[in-house]
Amino acid sequence: MANKNSEYVAMSIEISIIICTYNREQYIYRTLEHIAGNPFPAERFEIVLVNNNSTDHTESECQRFRETYPSLNFHYVMEVKQGLSHARNRGIRESRGETLVFLDDDAFAEGDYLQRLSSYLHSYPDAAAFGGKITPLFESGQTPPWLGKWSYSWVSALDKGTQVCLFKGKSYPIGANMGIKRHAVPAGEFNIALGRNKNNLMGGEEKDIFNRIKAAQGKIYYFPRLRVTHVIPERRTTREYIRQLAEGVGKSERLRTQGISRCAYLKSLLMEGVKWGATLLLWVRYAIGGTPQKGNMLVYFRRYVSKYLWCSKL
Repeated sequence: MANKNSEYVAMSIEISIIICTYNREQYIYRTLEHIAGNPFPAERFEIVLVNNNSTDHTESECQRFRETYPSLNFHYVMEVKQGLSHARNRGIRESRGETLVFLDDDAFAEGDYLQRLSSYLHSYPDAAAFGGKITPLFESGQTPPWLGKWSYSWVSALDKGTQVCLFKGKSYPIGANMGIKRHAVPAGEFNIALGRNKNNLMGGEEKDIFNRIKAAQGKIYYFPRLRVTHVIPERRTTREYIRQLAEGVGKSERLRTQGISRCAYLKSLLMEGVKWGATLLLWVRYAIGGTPQKGNMLVYFRRYVSKYLWCSKL
């Protein structure tokens, strides 16, 4: 699909919205439409859509969006190297803004998203990166009974309260709604050895890049009014999905830390023991509180994280 809006004026683009997609024809138009609905000057932002070898009708949905909103800076590219990290890195290279925003292909930005972001960036010019609030939208209409504070991130949700604050320690933004200043993107960009690839649930690439930003003394802010709603299909609330997610977490953490040093990997193993202690304490707390399903799922998740973190032959 040719890009009809190729005559960008690089200096006018402040914000690049980068959306990487793989076979999400049922959501992608709505995702794009929510951005287009923002009453924000069209010359100040662009949308970069990276299609990572979708085999459904994603391209035709993007064409429909272009025809509906011809005045927007909409840049469509195909990335043939499979994997979310490959797609995100392609989005960085194709974009022109100083601020790079990454949204999931099933995350719906609120109507004031771009205005809020512009205001936050003006108020916090020292922000090297940032993340916003992510509210899950369960397609089944039911919140899973195992969902609690400590499992909230499993559905790519995030809520750190109503005040601007820094992501400190081991906390970091979630990929459904996050951003990085171009000058703060570390060398090597997103680690292509990590991240999701087709249907696997590997992760770690977000943790890796934000850790490198923190190591360079970059400040990472939480912007509470930078909000999206994230679609959660029913299949993502099943025990089978949670098991696959845990396996992906274990594998990616092993790859990430072993890629740093043996010491980093051993530290990760030690921290896993600490997490087991915390998990068992939470299990007792939930059992006493009458919601044992929340504690049971935490134990189930931790079991598979540990299994794939400890064993390199799986």
